[in-house]
Amino acid sequence: MANAQLEQIRVMLKENPVIQEGASLEDMRKGLDAMGAMTPSLDGITTTKVDAGGVAAEWISADDSGPVLLYLHGGGYVLGSVQSHRALIERLARAMGGRILAIDYRLAPEAPFPAAVDDAVAAYRWLLEQGVAASRLAIAGDSAGGGLTLATLVALRDQGLAMPACAAPISPWTDMEGSGDSMQTRAAVDPMVQKEPLVQMAGTYLQGAEPRNPLASPLYADLSGLPPLLIQVGDAETLLDDTTRIEPRLKEAGVDVTVEVWDEMIHVWHLFAPMLDKGQEAIDRIGAFVRGHAA
Repeated sequence: MANAQLEQIRVMLKENPVIQEGASLEDMRKGLDAMGAMTPSLDGITTTKVDAGGVAAEWISADDSGPVLLYLHGGGYVLGSVQSHRALIERLARAMGGRILAIDYRLAPEAPFPAAVDDAVAAYRWLLEQGVAASRLAIAGDSAGGGLTLATLVALRDQGLAMPACAAPISPWTDMEGSGDSMQTRAAVDPMVQKEPLVQMAGTYLQGAEPRNPLASPLYADLSGLPPLLIQVGDAETLLDDTTRIEPRLKEAGVDVTVEVWDEMIHVWHLFAPMLDKGQEAIDRIGAFVRGHAA
C-alpha cells in the first residue's frame, strides 16, 4: 500500500526540487539551508558552535553524558551544512541519548577532494584529543556524508587511529561513477537523485582525481578492520546499488554489517521525519544501534 505521508513528500519535492536546473550553486546552498531552518528545534536540545581541530562544527546535544557521534551531512560534496540537516541531527541526538558533533566540512569546488575526508579525520582526531574515548564514539552521515563516513573509517584505519565503536551510513554514495543498475531501474521513482547531476557533482568534487580512489568511492576500498556498521537505504532510490554492491565486500572483509533496505522509501527519508513516521522510525533504529555499541 502506498504511504500517504510519502506521497505528500513526493509532491513537495516535485514542486521544490533540491537540485534546480539553472540555479546557481550559491542559490541552491541557500535554499537547502532555508529548508533546514523551517523545522522548529526540538525541546531539550542544546547547541554550541566549536572549532573542531580547524573545522567549523556544532555540538548538538540531548544528553551530555551519553555516547558521542560525529555527523557528516549530505549534499553531493557541494551542498549542505549543519543547518540544512539540523532536524535530522537533533532527532538522532535524542534517539541515541547523547551528543553529536556535526561538522561543516569544506565543500567543492572551493575545496575539492580530499578536503572533506581531511576535515572529517581532523574533527575525529579533535574528539579524541578532547578525551572522548573511541569506544564511546560513533560516526554517521547521509548520502555523500554516508560515503564520507565509510571513507573516513578507511582513512582512520590507515592512519593508525583508534576506530570508533560503530558507524551508520544512511543512503551512502559509494561510487563516484554512478555505475549501479539502480541508477536506471529506480530513476522513475527517485525524486531526489538522478545520474546526470550526480556525475556532475562527482566531477566538481574530484576535479580530475581518479573516481575509483577508495577515499572518494569506498566501493573500491580495502574494507578490512572497520567497526560494526548499520547501513540504511531506501528501495526507491537510485543509490540503492551503492549499498547492495558494497555489502558483500564488507562481509568478505570480515566487517559486522547490517543492511536495511526500507520498502518504498526514497533517498535519505530520515530528513522528512517531522512529517514521515518511517523517517523517525529509521532514526530511532540508528539511535538504538549507537547506544548498543557506544553507550
